[in-house]
Amino acid sequence: MNGLTHVYCGDGKGKTTAAVGLGVRACGSGKRVLMAQFLKGNGSGELAALKQLENFSVLPTVPTVKFTFQMTKKELEAAAVLCGNLFCKAVASAKADECDLLILDEVFAAVNCGLLDDAMLTDFIKNKPQKLELVLTGRGPKPEVLELADYVSEIRKEKHPYDRNIPARKGIEF
Repeated sequence: MNGLTHVYCGDGKGKTTAAVGLGVRACGSGKRVLMAQFLKGNGSGELAALKQLENFSVLPTVPTVKFTFQMTKKELEAAAVLCGNLFCKAVASAKADECDLLILDEVFAAVNCGLLDDAMLTDFIKNKPQKLELVLTGRGPKPEVLELADYVSEIRKEKHPYDRNIPARKGIEF
């Protein structure tokens, strides 16, 4: 059976949660899952739980200590190298048939910030291994990505505690 491409996008909370949920479901059915997270720290709560799952692997995250708009030109250049390397590792694993489901979490953020080449992403979607299930998350996917995707789920914010200056809470938002 051919693998399909999923996009979880929008300004609402839950894109990563949806992707991880699908990954856990796949893992529970004996599939091998690989997740690469772009522009996220490595302190996110799901990572500790996922390490306990035998068939769920997470590539080391690209360490970020600042938002991209706070980074210097030199820091942005370094982040671009890290994002490119992370993407290449994930793609190489998929092409080597080391996973059945690949999650590229916040990949659209990396593309939209100029830290990952848009053409590399669309080329991979077009030429991914036939049986690979691919999940892409983040805000602002390019129209071509939406066209290529088999599933597109937009998670829209109606209301969020951040709007009332309530900071992110461990175990809930990260």
